[in-house]
Amino acid sequence: MGLKTPLYDKHIDAGARIVDFGGWDMPVNYGSQKEEHHAVRRHAGMFDVSHMTIVDLSGERTQEFLRYLLANDVAKVDEPGKALYTCMLNEAGGVIDDLIVYYFDNANFRLVVNAATRDKDLAWIREHAARYDVRVNERADLAMLAVQGPVARTLAAPVIDELWRDQALAMKPFTALYAGEFFVARTGYTGEDGWEIVMPAESAEATWDRFRAAGIVPCGLGARDTLRLEAAMNLYGNDMDESVSPLESGLGWTVAWEPAERDFIGRAALEEQRASGGLRRFVGLLLEDKGVLRSGQTIVVEGMGEGEITSGGFSPTIERSIALASVPAGDYTSAQVAIRGKLLDVRIVATPFVRNGKIRIDIS
Repeated sequence: MGLKTPLYDKHIDAGARIVDFGGWDMPVNYGSQKEEHHAVRRHAGMFDVSHMTIVDLSGERTQEFLRYLLANDVAKVDEPGKALYTCMLNEAGGVIDDLIVYYFDNANFRLVVNAATRDKDLAWIREHAARYDVRVNERADLAMLAVQGPVARTLAAPVIDELWRDQALAMKPFTALYAGEFFVARTGYTGEDGWEIVMPAESAEATWDRFRAAGIVPCGLGARDTLRLEAAMNLYGNDMDESVSPLESGLGWTVAWEPAERDFIGRAALEEQRASGGLRRFVGLLLEDKGVLRSGQTIVVEGMGEGEITSGGFSPTIERSIALASVPAGDYTSAQVAIRGKLLDVRIVATPFVRNGKIRIDIS
């Protein structure tokens, strides 16, 4: 038996198929994974993401600490509620985890990190926080629901008290606010608009029920994965880990090189890697033949070498097989994938594949 979120009984009542995910008993689907996927792209779906680890940091030197701990620069966020996506690196430039950091003031920040990396993340954060006298408070008392889709915020808004409702609806992407007992963030992991809402654990079941009554469809980890793949959002452990730097996993944009005098963990290794050149490409792939792209499959680039699919699957929106892959450096737009002893053609395409319900690539 694994860990259970405050909504576990709701998942069982809804007929969810439960699987182990990072030590948690989580719903993979409630019936048709494809229908759950389309609900988010076309209407509104909700995900229990209470397994994610929420960490509040406080202390006079918290901003200084995070500017050293994280590859992106938290000095960019200087208004209450502003959010920043970043990687947390080891000394070799490998990705310990990717996370979102929320700014309250220079002495108070919130991190949301991945469930499967909880133990090592907390150990790493606490090890370095001690030198800055920063307090690290894991918020196991909280639950989190993600509502995603073109009408998700409209349908979810009635749970927010009228005092804050208009302000919540007017929030820009990657901002958040406290609205009574809710911490509402306009963020997500699907490529659609929506909110991720943090609340006291004891409020989770009632909030879930209100969302269901509003017509928001329960969705499991299966749909979450196909949605994030279409949106070309990295999955930790697949698309990056401690052996791969952000520069070779499509996350170079999250590294803040300026100001040049800011030191952060892994900076020296990244600078050396950037200067040496020849970095592997992180690309999107569209299968030109029949079949399904899967993580671990070998990519063959004639005259260049081999690569590997890091995330792949069938896209319910595009109705084609797509993937993210690490491939050799060089200027080329086609390759082949080894599937069951055959080499099938794949086309390298710009990502995301899908965003806000629209196909963004040429599928002709």
